[in-house]
Amino acid sequence: MKKLFLTLALVLPMAVFAQKLGHINTQELFTQMPELTQIRQEIDNLSGQYEDQIANMQEEYNRKIADYQQNESTLGDAVKQIRQQEIAEMEQRIQLFYQTAQQDIQKKQQELVAPVHEKMSKAIQEVGKEGGFTYVFDSAATVYIAPDAIDIMPQVRQKLGIK
Repeated sequence: MKKLFLTLALVLPMAVFAQKLGHINTQELFTQMPELTQIRQEIDNLSGQYEDQIANMQEEYNRKIADYQQNESTLGDAVKQIRQQEIAEMEQRIQLFYQTAQQDIQKKQQELVAPVHEKMSKAIQEVGKEGGFTYVFDSAATVYIAPDAIDIMPQVRQKLGIK
């Protein structure tokens, strides 16, 4: 029994030191993904469409304000109040549309980016398994990386076909 404990006491620390640790900067890898060009283009197109609509709404708003200011002195109190209310409602619609557009753009971006993150994660896991790594850490969030830690970025980039 003593021999078993002695053997375990000697072998267990060696097993702990035999762990293979790797690291990768996922933020850097993400910026190198070829899909990002198409994602940026789609988001830019969508943003452009919303910007055009907001510009049209803003032009109409500015026309209403200019018209109101030009004719204010000739308008009766009831008509002034109605026009002021119309202008205020139009301003609210523009703000609401802007907020909705921002949310739509953000949702679309998340929708387009999710498969890229999944693809990266799968490649990192495959390299980790193939390389016999016990752990793979994200070096973007790591405070210290030992000199003997293995950077698996080249293997993951190769698996993803990134040069």
